[in-house]
Amino acid sequence: MGCFKVLIFDMAKKRVLKLYRGFGHTHDMVLFGHVLDSPLKNKEYQRTGALANLFHLLNLFIVKPAGNVAVKTVWEGQTIETVSEDDGFFWFEWQAAEKATAGTHVASVYLKEGQTSNEGTEGEIIIPHRTQYAFISDIDDTVMVSHAATGLKRLRELLFKSPRQRTVFEDVARHYQLLALSHTIPEEPNPFFYVSSSEWNLYDYLVSFFEFNQLPHGAFLLSQIKKWHQLFKTGKTKHEGKLLRIVRLFVLFPKQQFVLFGDNSQSDPFIYETLTQKYGDRIAAVYIRNVVQDHQLATEEVLKIIESRNIPVLQFTQSGEAIAHSRKIGLITI
Repeated sequence: MGCFKVLIFDMAKKRVLKLYRGFGHTHDMVLFGHVLDSPLKNKEYQRTGALANLFHLLNLFIVKPAGNVAVKTVWEGQTIETVSEDDGFFWFEWQAAEKATAGTHVASVYLKEGQTSNEGTEGEIIIPHRTQYAFISDIDDTVMVSHAATGLKRLRELLFKSPRQRTVFEDVARHYQLLALSHTIPEEPNPFFYVSSSEWNLYDYLVSFFEFNQLPHGAFLLSQIKKWHQLFKTGKTKHEGKLLRIVRLFVLFPKQQFVLFGDNSQSDPFIYETLTQKYGDRIAAVYIRNVVQDHQLATEEVLKIIESRNIPVLQFTQSGEAIAHSRKIGLITI
């Protein structure tokens, strides 16, 4: 059978909840996920080889979202209800009755009908201390080599390489680890939010990549789920959606100072410049990885505008440069 065992079908229809790491701030809580019907199950992803990786990737896009499904979560005696959207996505946002302590908390989510209390799915909610820094990072070509500006190269990387085979930029994990532990204590690392135009289909793929490369745990904010026939359009989501997802973080964390990481392959410099127009007093620094040399000068012009608002900026090629800069401006203290 070889690598054709990568795809394993569960023929019995079973509605499931797919949860992602949520986040919160004192009383404001957010938890989200998808309702799916009969998702394919992959039990042998450890197999290697281009064909095995291709089948695994297809598996992530052969999904059947379940829309208009009632779901609920229970948080310290509170019950919060919502309904999944047409693409199966659901979003809980509520005011906790009691102030939540910093750290990682667990909330259970249930299908409103057809499940009992012991059949809930547990999800994590990350709550940073209100005085901590928070870091927002793009993924493709900021952390992971993706060739996002070149469609065919991006697809080749995605289709034929497993998360463990993907290339991480040198020293980016070290940089992020240092930032996670500066100005805080090890028990309460600074939070990371990974915001990307990649789709929710790739959530497990990305989590595997981040864990393998020892990048800080964080919450992912990705783009709308896609079907298998849309696979070749992966990563092509409009970047206005990315801006809105980041704005939501600024609204939810009103006391946080943010550091923004991106690259110059697509729209990150322009998205971040837009953010500094309204939230400039809450942005501690902007870092842009220079991955497209033809965009270097245009990126410098955008960064000059940001810098004129008294925000430290850096366009860099090697993460070592960014580490030195973070030490210089006091972001890294260890």
